[in-house]
Amino acid sequence: MEPFWKTKSLDQMTREEWESLCDGCGRCCLHKLRHEDTNELAFTNVACRLLDLHSCQCSDYPRRRMRVPDCVSLTPEALKEIDWLPPSCAYRRVGEGKGLAWWHPLVSGDPDTVHQAGVSVRGRAVSERWAGALEDHVVGWPGKPPRVRRLKDDLKETE
Repeated sequence: MEPFWKTKSLDQMTREEWESLCDGCGRCCLHKLRHEDTNELAFTNVACRLLDLHSCQCSDYPRRRMRVPDCVSLTPEALKEIDWLPPSCAYRRVGEGKGLAWWHPLVSGDPDTVHQAGVSVRGRAVSERWAGALEDHVVGWPGKPPRVRRLKDDLKETE
């Protein structure tokens, strides 16, 4: 039997399936800057104050919207308007008709492979609590396909 992300559209997924698509990389929790005149997007390495920089998980996921009012809830409808998800994001990949990467926990069976492969923000992000001005933290890597460290030579991306 084919996995749900290959047989269902994002709109057809159950809440449990939807939530399981998150690979735990934390890239979507990094602050972004948008130029008001040009609409150009710039990524930073500054993480939301609720992001645990080691696990790359929200430290208060159930109450995140109350604690961080501008936190974006990813939904199939919202994804149609969002232009800042990283190319490695499972929501973006599945929405574009691509498969999940080999390091995705649903493929690997291990939630740590996203970190082992170097895809997550672990060791690359700073908390907004200590960052200072966002403009001082503009980086390009969150918006680019990650340079993935292969754990095994025979592992391939699953398309």
